[in-house]
Amino acid sequence: MTERSLGDTSVGIVGGGVGGLAAAAYLADAGASVTLYERESQVGGVAGRIEREGFRFDTGPSWYLLPEVFERFFGEFGHEPEEFYDLERLDPHYRVFWDDGDRADVPANPEAAARLFESYEDGAGAAFRDYLADAEAAYEAGMERVVLPGRSRLRDYLSTEVVRAGRELALFESLDERVGEYVDHPKLRQLLEYTLVFLGGSPYDTPALYQLMSHVDYGLGVYYPIGGMYEVVDAVASVARERGADVHTNVEVTGLEPVPDGVAVDLGGDRYVHDRVVCNVPPEYVERELLPPGTVRRLGDYWGRRTYGPSAYLLYLGVEGRLPELAHHTLALPTDWSSQFEAIFEDPRWPADPTVYVNVPSRTDPSVAPSGHETVVILVPLAPGLDDTPDRRAAFRDHVLEAVTSYTGVDLSDRIVFEESACVSEFARRFNRPGGSALGLAHTLTQTGPLRPGPRVRGVDRLYYVGGGTNPGIGVPMCLLSGEHCADALAEDAAGGLSARLPFVGRT
Repeated sequence: MTERSLGDTSVGIVGGGVGGLAAAAYLADAGASVTLYERESQVGGVAGRIEREGFRFDTGPSWYLLPEVFERFFGEFGHEPEEFYDLERLDPHYRVFWDDGDRADVPANPEAAARLFESYEDGAGAAFRDYLADAEAAYEAGMERVVLPGRSRLRDYLSTEVVRAGRELALFESLDERVGEYVDHPKLRQLLEYTLVFLGGSPYDTPALYQLMSHVDYGLGVYYPIGGMYEVVDAVASVARERGADVHTNVEVTGLEPVPDGVAVDLGGDRYVHDRVVCNVPPEYVERELLPPGTVRRLGDYWGRRTYGPSAYLLYLGVEGRLPELAHHTLALPTDWSSQFEAIFEDPRWPADPTVYVNVPSRTDPSVAPSGHETVVILVPLAPGLDDTPDRRAAFRDHVLEAVTSYTGVDLSDRIVFEESACVSEFARRFNRPGGSALGLAHTLTQTGPLRPGPRVRGVDRLYYVGGGTNPGIGVPMCLLSGEHCADALAEDAAGGLSARLPFVGRT
């Protein structure tokens, strides 16, 4: 890790998602005077929490993966994750229901998973073991040589180490092509590719390097933090405050302007100037809405050519009675899911036969629901940009609940005692996500590594990006690493000469 020294440097952070909070912790620890501005009443961004009538819901991420990245973050500040939350390793990882009536529990133990694969296709057990070995090699090449060092600029990829890693990672092959080299059965291919839905990509145009996610699943494990994923957000925020970051909620940043020796932050009347500013909001929103026009020079319609990951339709349900038919993580999959990706990436439309993810954390953690009830979150990936009118959402709600019943045999409709929902418009309005994407920039070949926005804003001194819209990408662990890499870049730039802090400018 980089040695950082930022005494007498004022840093403003726009947005209190996981990336912004992590950056705040690293920067404050380095001696900077850090002020974080969050528009919502709670930090976390899309990784929020709803607490109503005894039910507790994580509004966004629900998978705790890559435990070593969390250990890396807390260890930097003399802590361990166990000081903030308890982890439960899940087994099975998830339960799958297919539309032909088939069902499978995917076990945590790789040997048990190999036996499951063999039951669907002769030789698939051995192929699965080979796939996992190659996934581990991809993980080591990708994480150790590329992701952890924070390589975000093209020049960072000219080293022998990175060139060698690139050869091992098969950047120019799609994940679906890579998986097809090991197994033929469509259900087995789905089991090796499904994680891309949550990374904002399609297996047909996402690089094969994301094979490494299978090692993340089987080699490192799937966990759940007791109390919910927001316990992690709370812990990261606690560390940031402990190190001295000043975290403000219910404060909206309405504009940014580079000025001599700093960046001005407009709060809708009040204006503060910081030596440096970090943006934990989508880069496209920063460049289109917060900065003066033309501040960041892009070739042509740069942002119009970007590919965004799915939006989502989400139901947060408090359900009466127990749900033993469902696992903590449950997937309802059509046997042919190609049309699902077409409906998201090629011909945007509401899916007629939706892929459904059901999260029931109360199966593991009874504290998130009242006695005799379950906390249920249902997620359906959607194309960004869809018009989610109230009538459209109401009809789709009924369609999704019918799909859950059809796949799993569980009828929730008459057992719902609490309900909230979110969809395209919430992601657009509350989180400034272009098109209402739930995940931001997808992990396509042309939006991976140095081709994804890095921490330094192109052509603008003293302004930085952090979070899932930047390198290394989507997911809570990647956002923690993004905060570290952003702090490294800022400290490296500031080492060339620190500017004096500018005071409150006043109302404009």
